[in-house]
Amino acid sequence: MYTQLLQSQLISEGFFVMEELQPLCDQAEEDGIQLSDFLLKKKKITEGELLKLESKLFDIELLDSIPDEFINPELVQRFSIQFLRQAQCVPLLDDGRLILAIGRARMIEAVEEFSFVLKGAPHVVLAPSKDITRVINNVFGSADMEVSGVLDEAEDEFGNDITAETIEDLLDDSSDAPLIKLVNMIMAQAVRANASDVHIEPFKDSLRVRFRLDGVLYDKHSLPRRLHAAMVSRIKIMGRMNIAEKRLPQDGRISLSLGGRQVDLRVSCLPTSYGERIVLRLLEKNSKVLSIKELGLGSSNIECIKELVTVSHGIILVTGPTGSGKTTSLYAILNYINSPDKNILTIEDPVEYQIEGIGQMQVNKKINLNFADGLRSIVRQDPDVILIGEIRDKETADIAIQSALTGHLVFSTLHTNDAPSAVARLIDMGVEPFLLSSVLRAVIAQRLVRVLCPHCKVPFVPDKAAVTDFGAMAKKLDGKNIFKAGGCDECMNTGYQGRNAIYEVMNVSDEIKGLVVRSADSNQIRKQALADGMKSLKMDGFRKVLEGKTTLAEVKRVTNL
Repeated sequence: MYTQLLQSQLISEGFFVMEELQPLCDQAEEDGIQLSDFLLKKKKITEGELLKLESKLFDIELLDSIPDEFINPELVQRFSIQFLRQAQCVPLLDDGRLILAIGRARMIEAVEEFSFVLKGAPHVVLAPSKDITRVINNVFGSADMEVSGVLDEAEDEFGNDITAETIEDLLDDSSDAPLIKLVNMIMAQAVRANASDVHIEPFKDSLRVRFRLDGVLYDKHSLPRRLHAAMVSRIKIMGRMNIAEKRLPQDGRISLSLGGRQVDLRVSCLPTSYGERIVLRLLEKNSKVLSIKELGLGSSNIECIKELVTVSHGIILVTGPTGSGKTTSLYAILNYINSPDKNILTIEDPVEYQIEGIGQMQVNKKINLNFADGLRSIVRQDPDVILIGEIRDKETADIAIQSALTGHLVFSTLHTNDAPSAVARLIDMGVEPFLLSSVLRAVIAQRLVRVLCPHCKVPFVPDKAAVTDFGAMAKKLDGKNIFKAGGCDECMNTGYQGRNAIYEVMNVSDEIKGLVVRSADSNQIRKQALADGMKSLKMDGFRKVLEGKTTLAEVKRVTNL
């Protein structure tokens, strides 16, 4: 009946003539799907047009979008996520009035089931399916899942129900096994909190779970020690690791979804005196690549980088400790220069962001594909620009330099404390100074500082002792207000929300090239770079303090003053 009524309405509203519509109806029937879904799939009609037709045809009110004030989590959670997703319906509340938002008019048959659970007949409205999905994901994704509730179940049967199934969506996993639910909850909490790492650490009498938020570790849970072996086994199974091997370090990877958010977890397992220690590194697949302006660079540094990437060949290095945002900066630069007339190839471990128009290759230790071997193959692919995830040894460094000498622009990363130290590090690897001086174009050092929470940051005038370490820069304060961290519910009482980068960009001038050839130490190179106009990490951090984005204490922490 629904299909016949929809056909008539489509023709009467002028969307199709019978000769056009009939073959589409036949094809939909042959494929075994509803006509409305078939037309949407084939893009013969938009969802907005379909909802307007159904609203007129069945006299059902249409909501263009679901207002946030209509969402009542307790009401939504009276139904399972599987049922709501399958029915494409969600209950809402408007000043005490029960509303049922449905994605298609044919879903009206589900009203009886909702009426029974809600103990009252709801007012039915049509709403876009993406809005319904958003409400479902937000409610179940942000529900306060208390680990303590699962622990009572897990203590009796903490290892008996572990299975080797891959979880497609943590919110959609209906397993009753307490241990599986516990691991899912911890992972879901980490994703929702935007944690970068999860640490699961065994001790003599307890099992500690910590999250790294904005670069700082926080205690999250203290669990019974007896859960440790079962939790490790569960995570190993999810990461396709060897659960029988408990004496050697292992690495694995887990791909999962949380309400539509695609996340990769890198798993590292390390044997310790109290058992295996697990660290999960979270990488969100759907994270957008930042633009150069969004990185937090000062205007002079932005202009310097824009000028650097126009060179046809040479090496540009980004340095800093692990987790300092080096890859994010490199991707922003690649995205800036990405164009149809450039062949850009990368070799990474792992590929953290997918960029359209760029060829990305991942290191694979299992088949002995390392940076050096992958790089040899890349240079035979006629690249204009090459990104090497990290220069780890002399072999990779030599191939990178040869690539730069033969007309390629090469980007890579190094682990050094500041920009001038990168020269000493490469020479220490065995790179010839005269070759390095001829190809090195610039070194960009960076750190991540926590950004003050806008809801609770506190203005104050610092005393002289607080700014002593900043030397002549402190004169810029001159009694001005800056900010320090407060603490509120919005930032989990840390005083900070998110992170931003501070940079020092060392442009390799002729004077610095001369110092490189003579294998000068990093102090001499730093002195010359500052004379050439380089702004140090400390200077850039102080700029962000003056702008009210971070604190003096935070800049001191990351620049090791």
